[in-house]
Amino acid sequence: MIDHLSFYTTDYPTSKAFYEAVLASLGHGLVQEMTATWDPEFPTRRMCSFGPPGKSILWLIEVKTPASPRHVAFTARNRAAVDAFHQTALKSGAKDNGAPGERPHYHPHYYGAFVLDPDGNNIEAVSHGNP
Repeated sequence: MIDHLSFYTTDYPTSKAFYEAVLASLGHGLVQEMTATWDPEFPTRRMCSFGPPGKSILWLIEVKTPASPRHVAFTARNRAAVDAFHQTALKSGAKDNGAPGERPHYHPHYYGAFVLDPDGNNIEAVSHGNP
């Protein structure tokens, strides 16, 4: 259903490094990086995308004014990947927003972890498989 989404950041270098580390723990990487020269009010705006090779799914876009925080959940292969995501995110400067664990109020096999990224977005990794 969703082709791609964007997060806005006022600290592009910090956020880019954060997502490079965190998404690598889930098997994704930097797909492309560019300067958005089409905006006359911000002709040096930097942006990059992450995802599997050749597919830009998450765009990180530099802005001058902070945006409202968002929530996004990334699919993890298994519970170990959720744990690795959480650990990597905390080491990369995220704030804990929910330790890895079962969330049976969603469904019996929901296992997720939540962190706040450098811009305050609520980032989650989730596995829906059996333990």
